[in-house]
Formats: sequence, C-alpha cells, structure tokens
Amino acid sequence: MTVLQPPAGRALDVVCIGNAIVDVLAHTDDAFLDRHAMAKGSMQLIDTEVAHRVYADMPPSIEISGGSAANTAAGIAALGGSVRFVGRIADDQLGEVFAHDIRAAGVAFDVAPVTGAAAAPGTARCLVLVTPDAQRTLNTYLGVSAQLTPHDVAGLGLDAARALYCEGYLWDEPSAKEAIRLAMDEARAAGTPVAFTLSDAFCVDRHRTEFLELLAGRVDIVFANEAEICSLYEVDDVEQAAAMVAGHVAIACVTRSERGSVILTADGDRVEIPAAPAEVVDTTGAGDLYAAGFLARWAAGADLAECGRVASLAAAEAISHLGARPEADLRSLRAGSE
Repeated sequence: MTVLQPPAGRALDVVCIGNAIVDVLAHTDDAFLDRHAMAKGSMQLIDTEVAHRVYADMPPSIEISGGSAANTAAGIAALGGSVRFVGRIADDQLGEVFAHDIRAAGVAFDVAPVTGAAAAPGTARCLVLVTPDAQRTLNTYLGVSAQLTPHDVAGLGLDAARALYCEGYLWDEPSAKEAIRLAMDEARAAGTPVAFTLSDAFCVDRHRTEFLELLAGRVDIVFANEAEICSLYEVDDVEQAAAMVAGHVAIACVTRSERGSVILTADGDRVEIPAAPAEVVDTTGAGDLYAAGFLARWAAGADLAECGRVASLAAAEAISHLGARPEADLRSLRAGSE
C-alpha cells in the first residue's frame, strides 16, 4: 500500500468548510476564568446573554478574523496554495471584517452574506481569553455561522480540488452536520481526499460516536492533538490512541505541543516531527496552522517528512503572536529552513 496522494490535474488545492468567526482576543488571568466558570483551554458555545456578560467583563481586546478552518485556509494561501473557504456571515460590520480579511489573505470566498430577519443572530464571534501561560480559552457565539445548510455546500466543484478540509466544531449544529456529511460524500464521489480536524477534546466528548463513524467511512486524513485523540478512543496513553487511529484513516497527524508531532499511515509508516523553535505568546490557531502547513505541502506532492516540517514551522509562527492568522511570510520561513 502506498501513502495517500493528492489527485493530479486539479486547479484548486483545498476547499475548507468551517465557521466564519471574528475573534475578540484579550489577555486575562485564571481568576477571570474562575469568575465565569470556564475550564482553561476549552471551547464552549455560549448564547447571546453570556456573550454580552463575558465581553463586558473582558479587558481591552483586539478583533481578528478567525474560525478554525478559515485560519487553515489563510495559512494554506500564505504558503502559496490555492484555497477556497465556505462559511456563513451576516450582513453586518463583523461580516464585512471577516470577508475583507479572508479575501485579503488570498483565499477565495464567494459566499453571500445572510440578510434580512435571518441575519439577526449576526456574524459569529469568539471571545478568546489568553492567560499568562499562553493557554487560550474560547467562548464561541455561533450566530449565523451555525445556519450552514446542505444548500451552502452543494455543487462546490470538489472534482477540481485536491482535498476537502472540515472542522469538528461544526458538528454542534444539526444542519451544519448534515452539510458536512453531504460535502464529504460529494468529495468521495469525486475522488477527492477528505481531511478532518477533531478541533477540541470537549467537542470530541460530545460527538465521539459520530466522529469514530466519520473516521471509519468518510475521512482520509485526520488532525488531532494528544487530548483529542485520547478522548476519541477513551484511553490515557497517546501511543495507544495513535495506534488505534492509524487503523482507521490513511494519514493521521497527532500534535504533541513542545514534543512536536507524529504522522502515521495506514500501512504502518511513522514519521516523527520535532517542534519548531518558538517563543510562545498565544496558542490560538496552532493546530489550524499545523493543518495548513501539512495540507499545503501534501497538495504539492511533498513527502510526509516535508509536510510535517512545514506544518511545524507554520504552527510555531502562529503561537509567536496574538491571533491565529499568519503574520510572518510563511513561504520565506519555509524556504529559509530548508
């Protein structure tokens, strides 16, 4: 068996589907998290009332376009890849911010904003609280992003793409879940490999059975950190979990923070990737940019060691500053490290 390769002769590297979110980031402390009963390092969905209450109590903040798969799309573009993003925004100020930022990053984004009464929930926003240990705790108000439907993903032209990439965070909404399943099935019919990120250990806890079903039948490449992969298989040993996931997908990428990452394949290959040096400021987006680095190079036909090396570089750049979108020239970083 050979390692999964991208289909040849296609014009687009990756189609990314995810939540279209504007991140509101602030430095805070553990006392803030305790005051609002937040589990450090988690992602929780919040309603309008909680969003207003937490925002009112936050220190001075900055707004940066985010969303897991959208961050990955921006990273792929920064590395020279061709990429399209699909996600819902409202016809409001945050929607304008998101659309401007994703297009300015070099990502194709042609989704029309939601208007009228349906736009009332507004564009999604994520309140990102960064503690002194660089951990980020996410409080996400999904707004219209949660309204993603099968209609939004039908006819994406996945036969022209080398990969489809989807985020696990979308699984919290039934219509979005249905949309992702449809996109994955259309990709399969087009011979387009499907990549999927588990997104968050708490997300895995909520959807473990369905995620396992996805990996067994719809996903070719999976991205997960240690907590997520152990949660998926309900084990404490990451090596045991890694061995289990390698039996379900063609390629599994398991990130291990300062210990780098490991890439495993269905035919028994194992590639150890060291962490790239970085001064940790904010871990927001580390996994998103790791996926970007991997997919950008995989779509270009690089071997797994090269894919992992660039993934590690991209993740290191992400954690060196506040916010999840690349700030440095990733192509220059990649070239300079060769």
